[in-house]
Amino acid sequence: MNDDAQLIEQTLAGDRGAFGELVRKYQGRLFNTLWHVVGSREEAEDVAQEAFVQAFVKLDSFQGRSAFYTWLYRIAFNVSVSRRRQQRPEVSMEQYRQRTGEEPEAAEEGPSAQLVRAERVRLVRAAIDALHEDHRMVLVLREMEGCDYQTIAEILDLPLGTVRSRLHRARLQVREQLKEVLQGNVTER
Repeated sequence: MNDDAQLIEQTLAGDRGAFGELVRKYQGRLFNTLWHVVGSREEAEDVAQEAFVQAFVKLDSFQGRSAFYTWLYRIAFNVSVSRRRQQRPEVSMEQYRQRTGEEPEAAEEGPSAQLVRAERVRLVRAAIDALHEDHRMVLVLREMEGCDYQTIAEILDLPLGTVRSRLHRARLQVREQLKEVLQGNVTER
């Protein structure tokens, strides 16, 4: 299989199929990251599609100083931020269902275990959704995508110290929010 540099070179030479290979290679990973960041399947699909279109149009400006997927993620996050600025917040029933963290049921779990797990997922998802977008992006890239600090810095075009600081703050905020929710549940009983 061709590596990214070869596919980029072939695309710039007029082979659109080569760019299709890049799309196939990265669309799933990009979509999953965006879904965690924007909280909506439809919005993640739209942002990913727009990011790939922009990447295709701007491919001649890719200088290869970072990995292609890092450059692509940076475009996608910029698209996401731009779209959020332009849109008013709307929540459909489908978006609400997606944000609650409904998960496929595991066969070995009983109904009460499934409810507990679904509630935990919902609480964690709500805590992540409550983060400021800058903190949420760093947390998703580190904890859900497994990116190292340097890659996150490249994707978001931030200094390494800022990535570490935002990640630390995001973790503290999620931990604090979950602690408050759990303490609130204990006192309500």
